[in-house]
Amino acid sequence: MTPGGTPGAPGVVVVTGVGRYLGAHVAARLAADPRIDRVIGVDPASPNPELADLLSGVERVRLDLDSLGGLLVDLDVDAVVHLALVTAPDPQQGGRAAMKEQNVIGTMQLLAACQRAPRLRKLVVRSSTAAYGVSFRDPAVFTEETEPREVPRGGFGRDILDIEGYVRGFRRRRPDVTATVLRFAPFIGSTADTTLTRYFAQPVVPTVFGRDPRLQFVHFDDALEVLHRSVAEEHAGTYNVAGPGVLSLSQAIRRAGRVAMPVLEPGLAGVAAIARSMGFGRYGLDQVDLFVHGRVVDTTRLEREYGFTPRSTAAAFDDFIRAHHGGVVVTRDQLATAEQLVLEGIRQVRAAVRERS
Repeated sequence: MTPGGTPGAPGVVVVTGVGRYLGAHVAARLAADPRIDRVIGVDPASPNPELADLLSGVERVRLDLDSLGGLLVDLDVDAVVHLALVTAPDPQQGGRAAMKEQNVIGTMQLLAACQRAPRLRKLVVRSSTAAYGVSFRDPAVFTEETEPREVPRGGFGRDILDIEGYVRGFRRRRPDVTATVLRFAPFIGSTADTTLTRYFAQPVVPTVFGRDPRLQFVHFDDALEVLHRSVAEEHAGTYNVAGPGVLSLSQAIRRAGRVAMPVLEPGLAGVAAIARSMGFGRYGLDQVDLFVHGRVVDTTRLEREYGFTPRSTAAAFDDFIRAHHGGVVVTRDQLATAEQLVLEGIRQVRAAVRERS
């Protein structure tokens, strides 16, 4: 019998990043599982009041990842769930340099601590389908064995490649530990608040002229289910996690009841900057490239090994639409700015057509 009293279930679990939305929900879900004895949430910052209430059953420790080694040994930790990743740079929090420090250096420090923890037998790491990058030469569907054709332009995609490389090294050094890497498609759903959901919540959605990429999403609740099973069960390896089926960007925009604003590809970054000034979130090259090329992954391995199929991409997106219908209030100034963006996009397209003719 394992420490948690149930085959496959660990007794003591550490979850990193509990000050963020995903980490808090995963820790709370694990704490409610009677098969698991203790859940310890680690984050250097205190969660906001809403998340603090959610974490009532979680033992919280304010700690940086470079100080985790002693905790893992002293508490005889059986499993670590690493969710403390930053998906986009925040200028107010140190920008790209701070993002890389958290993602890459932080993961190196965590894995070094895990290597020295004698009782550790399970490691679950959040990854992303951004590991595949984006390229004109990409296959129609990525499997877990597909290598990226080009190094991702965006910082998050490059960080993910580094993180997965470090996990492969950890597996060689600690073959006794079940290491699970979950490559998540972008999260969406009724409760998700991400760069992607803010993108589709805009009244006017910037798109690339002549491009209609195929997209996949994973419902936030299904992501929680897969993370929970990864801790409570034995699933070594790397898995794509996405909802079956695809939506084209144009289909998603129509379902959301929004207006597409086509711009030339070199101008999309400028449009994203204006969108930031309108208060609709921040966009990096990872997001821009996704909306140019799209990305579709195969989830056969996940469905076979976990015995679980996430709800479809279309169903996950529809749940997001139902929850956010009518929820965006646009001021008169923001609407005027959006109208100018549309006119500028039209002028760009017309100018390009004249140059080619």
